[in-house]
Amino acid sequence: MKVIGLAGFSGAGKTTLAERLIPVLKRHGQRVSVVKHAHHKFDVDHPGKDTWRHREAGAFEVVAASDRRLALMREFEEPTQLGVHALIAELDPRVDWVLVEGFKHGDLPKLEVWRQPAAGEPVRAVGYGDDPFVMAVATDDPARLPVATALPVFDLDDADGIGAWLLQHQGRFDYKVKHHG
Repeated sequence: MKVIGLAGFSGAGKTTLAERLIPVLKRHGQRVSVVKHAHHKFDVDHPGKDTWRHREAGAFEVVAASDRRLALMREFEEPTQLGVHALIAELDPRVDWVLVEGFKHGDLPKLEVWRQPAAGEPVRAVGYGDDPFVMAVATDDPARLPVATALPVFDLDDADGIGAWLLQHQGRFDYKVKHHG
């Protein structure tokens, strides 16, 4: 399993990049999973559906499966912050690549997604200048990066180039299982 984090601030383009990278990697015969950090009130279920009704009745976990997909929903009685390694441990180990979105300070190899701020917004960089886990930068404007870098820099719209780079350097992204207590 190979793991790459897509790190950046909200609105930088992480989701769009992941959406474009998935088919690129799939064209190369790779099975891709995604781990996404969500806000505390998100929901993937809808009122009135059987699974929603089971959760509303107090089920701790609801698994729904068909011949095409499986979904697991787990309710926490107390607020619980699962780390990225605990979430990766939930995935099928036969996956080739895991794209991780939303754990910008995690201890995983990362591609920093940086977009030139709109007028009046502060220049923000997640950490490609000082985060040893950042392996490359994807940006909409390489000339305007706030910190010079010797890291590979990609156009944010070049999913084919980023995918080729990931595959060419895939040994750098081998996942080392972390124990999560």
